[in-house]
Amino acid sequence: MAFDYAKLKGKIIEKYGSQIEFAKAMQVSENTLSLKLNNKVRFTADDIVQITDLLGVDKNEVGQYFFTQRV
Repeated sequence: MAFDYAKLKGKIIEKYGSQIEFAKAMQVSENTLSLKLNNKVRFTADDIVQITDLLGVDKNEVGQYFFTQRV
């Protein structure tokens, strides 16, 4: 099952300007972030908590960013 991370990617650009800068804020490599955003590696629960905190995403909106299935 693949997820659509378009909304998440948009929020990353809105808040950090680039995925590179966001990866630095997460303290992961750009490659690791890219693998996760491209459905090659799954986000962990810890990743989701960290990302929502960094991006200021309301806890009630987490599903919109992480669990929208790609069609």
